[in-house]
Amino acid sequence: MNLNALSYSDLTELRNLAERVARDAGTHVRNLREKGVTVAAAKSSPVDIVTLGDQAAEQIIVAELRDWRHSDAILGEEGTNRAGASGITWILDPIDGTTNYFYNQPNYCVSVAACVADTSYSEGYRAVAGAVYVPTSAELFSAAAGLGAALNGKKLRINEAAPLSESLIATGFGYSAKKRARQAEVLLEVLPRVRDIRRSGSAAYDLCALAAGRLDAYYEAGLKVWDYAAAELIAREAGATVTGAAAAGVISSKPGTPLLIAGPAETVKALQPLLPALK
Repeated sequence: MNLNALSYSDLTELRNLAERVARDAGTHVRNLREKGVTVAAAKSSPVDIVTLGDQAAEQIIVAELRDWRHSDAILGEEGTNRAGASGITWILDPIDGTTNYFYNQPNYCVSVAACVADTSYSEGYRAVAGAVYVPTSAELFSAAAGLGAALNGKKLRINEAAPLSESLIATGFGYSAKKRARQAEVLLEVLPRVRDIRRSGSAAYDLCALAAGRLDAYYEAGLKVWDYAAAELIAREAGATVTGAAAAGVISSKPGTPLLIAGPAETVKALQPLLPALK
């Protein structure tokens, strides 16, 4: 399966399904949050937590996708790894921004992406349709390849490129102390050269904020494919250039691991040389 094999009708159907299941799961986790949050486990470090809300959201999404698309593969952050025969793989982040969710901070979201295999991406998947739902604001970001991106049905477009010194940049940090120390060193190089820095705690939210013109660019190292799959498509369909690390001064066409940079092409080109220590 590749993008060229998907019709307008196919892409629209996939986007609409992503919207539906992201909203359903998001509504459920918001209701759970109002009752209180229970930590179910820790993953890469004691601060990298999983809540019962993460697990419940993934179960809801998987169940709905299996009802509607029983031949598709599913890959979820909380352990779902279901094979399929259709050539479509659904990549899920049931709650992106779990720490925000735990502390009742508003910037957490549900991310659902329909993907095809694509070796131009570092983890081998390219989203062709997807949705990101922010339960606290009822904002539904969505996109399909070639069909544009929207927020609650209103078309999105990124900001025009501005000088780096006038650009608002978002980033995020890893969970290990060693990785955070390295990221802080890089941030010291970036911060004096930009308008300011924002850190929401959710990669998917940041990429959607970029698509909506609330940021001028975004970078982060160490993301997993479920962190960015749907939101990268939304940013790209809103006009963003999305790239990876550089080799010999040329920006790679493989966004993802170890680095993802997104924004207007001119801003990405200006920002990229400041980030070599993140590779």
